[in-house]
Amino acid sequence: MAEAAMDREPELRLSRPEYRRWAEAQPGGRFERIDGVVVAMAPERLSHADRKAMVWLALRRSVAEAGLPCRVYPDGVTVEVDDSDLEPDAVLRCGEALPGDAVSVPDPLVVVEVLSPGTRSVDLSRKMVAYFRVPSVRHVLIARADRPEVIHHRRRDGVEGIDTLVVTAGEIRLDPPGVTVSVEEIYGG
Repeated sequence: MAEAAMDREPELRLSRPEYRRWAEAQPGGRFERIDGVVVAMAPERLSHADRKAMVWLALRRSVAEAGLPCRVYPDGVTVEVDDSDLEPDAVLRCGEALPGDAVSVPDPLVVVEVLSPGTRSVDLSRKMVAYFRVPSVRHVLIARADRPEVIHHRRRDGVEGIDTLVVTAGEIRLDPPGVTVSVEEIYGG
């Protein structure tokens, strides 16, 4: 037990400005800042990379078909929540274009996380709850990388609370902003 504790990296706790400077100086790797602590993200498995690409494409296609003034961003952009800088696997935002040098999306409508073995518990709990602390967030989609299953968390209209649906086939309606994606499209079925 003592050996495991000795092998563990010490926590790196940084403010948002410190984290941004630190992250820009890193030669490689992917990181998030959760509750002020820098967390390294593990290398992605192919199933994870494929799933997040497919959900990004599905959202982008649906936005284009609906003719909405929205953009869909892939992973790499940040959603700032309290003392966390989270990097979802896709983000949908509507409205005026953000500056090209922006690194965060201040008002996302839809946030997508693809589950991976190393982050599953954080994605399903702390991050999902954190995303709904952003007032603009209406939908959080949690996609499994290994099987066709999307957990759709949706903020209720006009009342407090979140509705949750587990979707294994068919369409997922994201209203607002008024787009639809399907499990078959996300999973190549």
